[in-house]
Amino acid sequence: MTRSATAPVVVVDDDVRVGESLKALLESAGFDASSFDSAVALLQSGMLASASCLIADVHMPEIDGFELYRRAKQERADLPVIFISGRYEEHARQFAVRVGAPFFDKPFGADDLLRAVHAALTPRGGGRQVRNE
Repeated sequence: MTRSATAPVVVVDDDVRVGESLKALLESAGFDASSFDSAVALLQSGMLASASCLIADVHMPEIDGFELYRRAKQERADLPVIFISGRYEEHARQFAVRVGAPFFDKPFGADDLLRAVHAALTPRGGGRQVRNE
């Protein structure tokens, strides 16, 4: 499944290897992608304004994924967000469910994440929520 986004899918993960790996995965699937190692770096870049989708790690120093979500939604209420996490925490999963965002525990399948990104970029009504159980 390839799809070219007109704006980049932005990955924010404090593990640089994960961020770069996800960026490469997204690019191999035909998406324009950018990676940041912190929420602060993303917010300072100004790229949030042009992102097509945000993939955010839940656990990051300074600004965690949930606070990044809140700030992103203040600036761009329509921005799709996908959460990823290396730790299983039920409250994190419940937050994602409450706000209607997909949530993936690391490690997750590349195809699962790509389907979630594709669904996030599909106009509402045509897509369905993708869940990782």
